Amino acid sequence: MHSPHEDTERCVRTVQSKDARFDGWFFTAVLTTGIYCRPSCPVVPPKPKNMRFYPSAAAAQQAGFRACKRCRPDASPGSPMWNERADLVARTMRLIADGVVDRDGVSGLARRLGYSVRQIQRQVQAELGAGPLALARAQRAQTARVLIETTAVPLGEVAFAAGFASVRTFNETVREIFHRTPTELRLRANRGQRSSGGGWLNLRLPFRAPLCPDNLFGHLIATAVPGVEEWRDGAYRRTLRLPHGHGVVELRPMPEHVDCRLRLSDLRDLATAISRCRWLLDLDADPVAVDDQLADDPLLAPLVRKHPGRRVPRTVDPAEFAVRAVLGQQVSTAAARTLAARLVLAHGEPVEDPDGGLTHLFPDAGTLATLDPEALAMPRTRRTTLTTLIGALAGGELELGVGSDWVRAREQLTGLPGLGPWTIETIAMRSLGDPDAFIPTDLGVKRAAEGLGLPGNAALVKHARAWQPWRAYAVQYLWATGDHPINSIPH
Repeated sequence: MHSPHEDTERCVRTVQSKDARFDGWFFTAVLTTGIYCRPSCPVVPPKPKNMRFYPSAAAAQQAGFRACKRCRPDASPGSPMWNERADLVARTMRLIADGVVDRDGVSGLARRLGYSVRQIQRQVQAELGAGPLALARAQRAQTARVLIETTAVPLGEVAFAAGFASVRTFNETVREIFHRTPTELRLRANRGQRSSGGGWLNLRLPFRAPLCPDNLFGHLIATAVPGVEEWRDGAYRRTLRLPHGHGVVELRPMPEHVDCRLRLSDLRDLATAISRCRWLLDLDADPVAVDDQLADDPLLAPLVRKHPGRRVPRTVDPAEFAVRAVLGQQVSTAAARTLAARLVLAHGEPVEDPDGGLTHLFPDAGTLATLDPEALAMPRTRRTTLTTLIGALAGGELELGVGSDWVRAREQLTGLPGLGPWTIETIAMRSLGDPDAFIPTDLGVKRAAEGLGLPGNAALVKHARAWQPWRAYAVQYLWATGDHPINSIPH
């Protein structure tokens, strides 16, 4: 598979047209100025002979270029390739974004993926022009910039919160990448931006337009577990279980970005929290590519034209969602929320939320593994399904994280009792993030197919081959034809 930066002619045209759709796909370095930019940088495009193209910000940084102060290329949406693919490089990139290299080093990353350090470094270097350490360093620099510019946290604390081993390395890296010292960055930011207050970090999460927030936020709100999630004052709020502590996040859809407010018990979790929120809202998707293909189907085209840019709502905790998917088998949305809320009250870890009504973290698999199955108010067969799933998650036999192998995860889920195609594909869609997950047996999908004149059952699966690899997005468009709370944001 060729990376976009390898097509020089196309890259030049993209930069000259300032096409924001390709922000994050590649980066443009300018030989005469020594800076690198995103394709949509507002400055006058350089002459083509002075442009060089890199597949990652880290590669541009390694080549000696510093980030543009106008377009802030380090804050681009992530490449959609890491969401569309399930190969080693894509899984590696998702884990780096989740902070695995900062926490466990490249050797820990290799263990998670089941490959040698050398194999991972070779493949990542070949495709991204930089190894895992350089990519993690670029992410640390961006995290540092966010903390420098949006908080009053002392710079010495920022260094360690962003993942740097020393204040000296922090200072050198920031100066090298942004061509300003941390102090200069903060002074400049304080002139033009608001600073976070009250323990909250105020951020903007960029995305590729268009984005249709209705089904994205509507789904999260309609299925929200009381105590863990809520809709308050125009924002979806939830608690977060993070590697070094916990957090509360508020996500509010805006026309050109998603407003994100984070309160963290440990600032070292900032990069991971941002990554998980972006994953939850599918913000690194390429909606134009998805919609163009789905609109080729004349029966789907009117739905795509009406509300383009639908995303697949995912999860901040893949194991949590898998448990909730089993709780939701053969019951209504309301009943599933009630069952989950009981688990949370009985086994969740309490948290404080002075600004809202959140009370607990969703219990992790280790905690749930200790519960008494008889206390679960559900049929015995589904109880067995749930306890077996929890046991597999707690014991490490089942891996559903962002770095999971989608094929292997499906095989493992298939081997558990009581997990049929609907549950497995729902977990594949929401926990694993497979853009091609498909649930033709879902009642909402079947009703939508019938209403649109699409065939049913096996014929629908055959018809849907033309939607690959975007069948999970087709499901969002099909669900949107029904009159259900998941399709709209409360006002």
